[in-house]
Amino acid sequence: MDNSLARLKTWAKALKRDVVVLWIAARDGRTPWYAKAAAGAVAAYALSPIDLIPDFIPVLGYVDDLLLVPLGIALVVRLIPADLMAEFREEAVRRTGRPRSAAGAVVVIVLWLIAAAACAGWLYHRLR
Repeated sequence: MDNSLARLKTWAKALKRDVVVLWIAARDGRTPWYAKAAAGAVAAYALSPIDLIPDFIPVLGYVDDLLLVPLGIALVVRLIPADLMAEFREEAVRRTGRPRSAAGAVVVIVLWLIAAAACAGWLYHRLR
């Protein structure tokens, strides 16, 4: 049991580090454009203070944290050359603070507003 908990903590720590790695990769000129775009999107979402699916929604609220973010990170890590990833990981370990993504928060808010407008429009036409 203790071994499983230790492995889980190690995995979570590596996941947090890799979010910062993607944030660094998205800003580095040596990263291929397609990897840079994907890294920027995943890092912006992961660093956003607002989730696409709020955590207070039972079960679904944690789907993005437990599935979407790790899968996004795994995909982007495969798109970035290994030597660059090693360098970015070293830089991420040296950094002390975790960056925040205002852009990620804005994207999530805009998506929620679009969804709310679509629901309101559907309800308006349905009830009219």
